Amino acid sequence: MTASEIDALNQEIYIESRFLDALQAETAKVIVGQQNMIDRLLIGLLTRGHILLEGLPGLAKTLAIKTLSAAVNAQFSRIQFTPDLLPADIIGTMIYNPNKAEFAVRKGPIFANFVLADEINRAPAKVQSALLEAMGERQVTIGNDTFKLTEPFLVLATQNPIEQEGTYPLPEAQVDRFMLKVKIGYPSQPEEREIVRRNLTGLAVAVQKVVSIEEILRARQVVSRVYMDEKIEQYILDIVFATRNPEKYGLPRLKNMIEYGGSPRASINLALASKAYAFLKRRGYVIPEDVRQICQDVLRHRIGLTYEAEAENMTAEDIVNQIINKIEVP
Repeated sequence: MTASEIDALNQEIYIESRFLDALQAETAKVIVGQQNMIDRLLIGLLTRGHILLEGLPGLAKTLAIKTLSAAVNAQFSRIQFTPDLLPADIIGTMIYNPNKAEFAVRKGPIFANFVLADEINRAPAKVQSALLEAMGERQVTIGNDTFKLTEPFLVLATQNPIEQEGTYPLPEAQVDRFMLKVKIGYPSQPEEREIVRRNLTGLAVAVQKVVSIEEILRARQVVSRVYMDEKIEQYILDIVFATRNPEKYGLPRLKNMIEYGGSPRASINLALASKAYAFLKRRGYVIPEDVRQICQDVLRHRIGLTYEAEAENMTAEDIVNQIINKIEVP
């Protein structure tokens, strides 16, 4: 891509990204701080990627998703995952109509643009598998009929990292379908003071629908055209391949720490997320810092740890940090 073409793309991005300012202004009416989380939700929105939010109770995970969906003129549904949930509660089922003597399809809450899967790890594997086809193929099969899900379709899931009693670990196949796993931290003291003040007023804030589906779909087209140099592509591949064969990248100690590394989905999603991050920064090209900023969220749930790593209290984030610090930046 020539310099003039990149300049033209920058101008187009400046125009097509205007809705982001309105969207962030609306979410700021309700959400204090947590800009990292909001950015990651927007990246998922711009790249058709599903997001898994992990954090302690009370950190506005559910509230952020509900607020974002309220600001977009799209359909929203919430599924509270519980141990007694059934697959039909998610995708729908066939209902017999005695008057017509025939079965009719009753669609479930998965048929929406934004699907909030709250406390997703509280439902058993059979229910988790009901999400796999929807997340991967963007379609749902009920009886003998297959239904396409309308775009944008985004699964935004939350889970609690500490209360593990009565929870079910997510299957690796399903975890891999989440583009990003975002860890939510505590707000700063000034932010928490503002949170307390807002809640003491008792006034409900009305979030306006400021973004249309058409604007999002146009922005997705622009994101797909963000320029990525071959050196950046190689940088992404080196990072992902280092999670599989760390000894080939000068990290022999990590070989015994990693049970399995990132799949090809890791490379795809790291490239897509880097493009979307560049779009958020109003740039028509990807720089290495874009990759570094989003790398943890793409890889932390795609690296399996050995018992040796757990014995040494090493986390997936520690491994990703070592890899990022070792791989040469183009």
